[in-house]
Amino acid sequence: MKTENKGDLSPEPQEFCKSVLLEKYALKGETSALEIHMRVAKGLANDAAQEARFLDALQAGFVPGGRINRAIGSNTLTTAISCFVTCVGDCISGVDAYGNPGIMDALTQSSMTLRLGGAIDYDFSLLRPCGSVVKGTDSRASGPVSYMRVFDRMCETVESAGARRGQMGILRVDHPDVEAFIDAKKAPEFKGLPEPEAKALQKMLSDNPAFGWMMRKSFATLSNFNISVAITDEFMRAVEADGDYDLVHEANPGTDLAVKRLGADGVVRFVYKTIKARHVWDKIMTNTYNGAEPGVIFIDRVNHDNNLRYCEKIAASNPCGEQFLPPFGACDLGSIGLHWLVRNPFSAQCNFDWRGLRELVTTGVEILDRVLDVTRWPLPEQQVESVNKRRIGLGFFALGDAMAMLNIRYDSPAGVEFAANVAKEMRDSAYAASVELAIKHGPFPYFDAEQYLAEGTFASRLPSKLQDSIRKNGIRNSHLLSVAPTGTIALALGNASSGIEPIFSLRQKRTKVMMDGTREEFYLENGAYRHFRFVKGDDAPPTMFVTALEMSVDDHLNVLQAVAPYIDSAISKTVNVPAECTFEDFSQVYIRAWRANLKGITTYRPNSVVGVVLQDADEVVKALELPSGDPDRRIEIKEVHAITSGLNVQIVTRSVSAASALTATESSC
Repeated sequence: MKTENKGDLSPEPQEFCKSVLLEKYALKGETSALEIHMRVAKGLANDAAQEARFLDALQAGFVPGGRINRAIGSNTLTTAISCFVTCVGDCISGVDAYGNPGIMDALTQSSMTLRLGGAIDYDFSLLRPCGSVVKGTDSRASGPVSYMRVFDRMCETVESAGARRGQMGILRVDHPDVEAFIDAKKAPEFKGLPEPEAKALQKMLSDNPAFGWMMRKSFATLSNFNISVAITDEFMRAVEADGDYDLVHEANPGTDLAVKRLGADGVVRFVYKTIKARHVWDKIMTNTYNGAEPGVIFIDRVNHDNNLRYCEKIAASNPCGEQFLPPFGACDLGSIGLHWLVRNPFSAQCNFDWRGLRELVTTGVEILDRVLDVTRWPLPEQQVESVNKRRIGLGFFALGDAMAMLNIRYDSPAGVEFAANVAKEMRDSAYAASVELAIKHGPFPYFDAEQYLAEGTFASRLPSKLQDSIRKNGIRNSHLLSVAPTGTIALALGNASSGIEPIFSLRQKRTKVMMDGTREEFYLENGAYRHFRFVKGDDAPPTMFVTALEMSVDDHLNVLQAVAPYIDSAISKTVNVPAECTFEDFSQVYIRAWRANLKGITTYRPNSVVGVVLQDADEVVKALELPSGDPDRRIEIKEVHAITSGLNVQIVTRSVSAASALTATESSC
């Protein structure tokens, strides 16, 4: 497969982008993207013909996840898989009644996973609550948050040895320790200080991001975790009705008055406490409003849509939120750079290469399927899980850049239509390619046609022709589509817009974590805007460009509405709300999200506590000229009332607090 785009006039690449590419993905001696591509293609291919096909796709615009670029073809002991999920069992060692590893075994497994470069998401909901009975030692349990601190310190230690940082912790909303969990990353407060001192501290946090980040880290109980609460439909109905709900667990609380309750899953649990749902809800919302965490996952919705609901139960997502995974599940990710498929950009003759997109999707599915057979696995359990289901996650990035190059505004009806068409073509091409792979190599071992296509699953909504083909031939991969944040990938490859996002700003100020742990600031141009100036000149009006900071929340959601029905796993998306958004309006975003059948949602509301990794460079300059130095001017979004009007799709968004944004921006998703 060839592409004509290499003949297009392009400006010289930004030196900072090239340095990021080589720092993150190149091995010793490699000095270009071509050399990385050649190594990866050779490392994945079975024969010369497949190697040539893979190399052609990599050159044309398919970009494997960062871990694939770094690990495949290397001699290092690293994994090509970005992220993993595990459930921690309610025992110290061995396995619990459900087959999950005990706490210390899970700790060892996690250290191995982190050491080989994989990020991890844990479900801690099985751990018995603080104060419950430990019969074997005639003692009382310390609760999941206390054990999370052990995992937190382990991650910090492994990170200091040079591995990637990335952990997410999840707890169910009906766990008796949920309130302690919610407060585990509570933003620092300055209550008790005189107002002048409190304001002075807040100003220090705002004016010195490095100091602010370290101060927040020192206050946080779990400084190496992002956290999310798994919300049930039962809980949300209680929130709506201002009713009570039960905090429950299988472990015996050790009181004579303990009441047992049979759950919908057939498991008998003890009721530890009956509490107002809105009390817990307000605690979640307050912490998220002030500090961007915890995130929220509507876990019942996640399991209902799952293609494999007949053979697995999902309790967690990967840290960036684009893939929900069962225990030992893995993220095998790759993305297509849509801007490389635009022909004659910024001209009256501009067009999008739809045939090229379909070809890249077909080869991309084959590449990601091969990764599962070639990669090093940190744990044998992860390999077994992956081989049995062969999950992959193909997505895209540079959607905002591609629209601008096609003279389409991201916030226009034409932009929404273009995004939907891209997603639909990807879905149909990916599932068709996986069927072809099943014909050649066989379907994934857990495939059951009738259950896979049963009413309600994502696969049941595929075009009838595709469903018939799956019934007849099987399918190689249980899931195929994820839209990842692609933060580092987009930056390294010309500073394109990431994932599904619009262009953040035409000129950007970025904070980067350096090799020695310090943070430095850099100024860059968006790749498409740089190309525009090169082709049209500095004085040409960039009317086709619209940035994230100029759009209403509805504009963001319109594109998500168009794309979400075509994605079988999830979409990582940052939803910004203005600093001046009231607490009540902020809380309503989440309630309406549940009503609209979203799988999950997190938000970002700027303030001096949360901090920032990415800024509009022009707004930074303007802020410096303001007498007040207003730190929130950079992200003013109008029309707060419009935030929730379009929430009728299933998406997952991610938090971009100071710590989590750094993780996502520097991640390999």
